[in-house]
Amino acid sequence: MFRIIDYKATEPVRKVDQISPKMIPHSPKRLIVAHINITIPRRNEKENNVELIATVGVRGVTGTSQLLFKIFRDGKEIFRAQEGVESDPTSEVNYIATFQAIDMNVRKDTHLYQVTVENITNGTEAAVVGPISFSGLAIAPSEKDHHKDE
Repeated sequence: MFRIIDYKATEPVRKVDQISPKMIPHSPKRLIVAHINITIPRRNEKENNVELIATVGVRGVTGTSQLLFKIFRDGKEIFRAQEGVESDPTSEVNYIATFQAIDMNVRKDTHLYQVTVENITNGTEAAVVGPISFSGLAIAPSEKDHHKDE
């Protein structure tokens, strides 16, 4: 069995077009779209895991952009995913990128997790339009199970 040791979530943008579109910079620059802090109080570092789920609404502005999403823990990249988005001059084309990562064996401390996005295709433009959500669930073995292994 496992127990929850921390949970954080943020939803800075709830709907599409609730904000003015934020242009996504070209690599190596990136836009931070959401962040959370997760605290790991447990001393046994080998068994703490943090499940991270992010959702980012984006729109192609010109051309077909390849967007690179990353998750960082304390400034170190731990996950990446890529999504292609097309623009269509005759209609608005919105995409929802949702991805999940598991950060394993997280050490005791408070950790800053950030979701970023960057455009890796020259000559194209894309923007974050919402919704945006980011959550982290830290789990560890229950005390009962942990003592059974010792």
